[in-house]
Amino acid sequence: MRVITGSARGRKLQTLEGSDVRPTTDKVKEAIFSIVQFDIDGSEILDLFSGSGQLGIEAISRGAKHCTFVDESRASVKVTNENIKACGFSDCSDVLNTDSIGYLRTCRKKFDIAFLDPPYNKGILEKALPLLAEKMSDRGIIVCEHEVGLLLPESYGKLIKKKTYKYGKIEVTVFITPFGDEAEEE
Repeated sequence: MRVITGSARGRKLQTLEGSDVRPTTDKVKEAIFSIVQFDIDGSEILDLFSGSGQLGIEAISRGAKHCTFVDESRASVKVTNENIKACGFSDCSDVLNTDSIGYLRTCRKKFDIAFLDPPYNKGILEKALPLLAEKMSDRGIIVCEHEVGLLLPESYGKLIKKKTYKYGKIEVTVFITPFGDEAEEE
């Protein structure tokens, strides 16, 4: 696992071992960042269910202003902190060892882009999205990595589903906060 591009390009990232861990493949990560590439610069990022922190770290490497990493696993938080330090991103990162749903219930921050890659087949994504809808800026984008076949609603609050992409056994669904012409179409 490595940082694909930007200021930390080529940096190898640590990951956790075990059957419960599903690091995002380079192919899927490249696809995700093709989707959000023009929105990253200067943005406030949330890497929810962050695991090793690779999505948030990639975003910072590509010009994001700040990333908040949230994971309830102490082992994941330890690896995320090590990866952030190795990339030199400590000054633009916050790493929280807490339950993601609980965090969303109490968070007062607004995010421009959120990456969600929760454990599959547990209904967590469906619980997180309505809470996250209120935490997104007016130009908000949420990128959800999930199991194939999960049908998510067309909207959550002010968020609307833009598109679902399929990559083998993984799907990526993108929600946006409509603005400009998109908001007028509704």
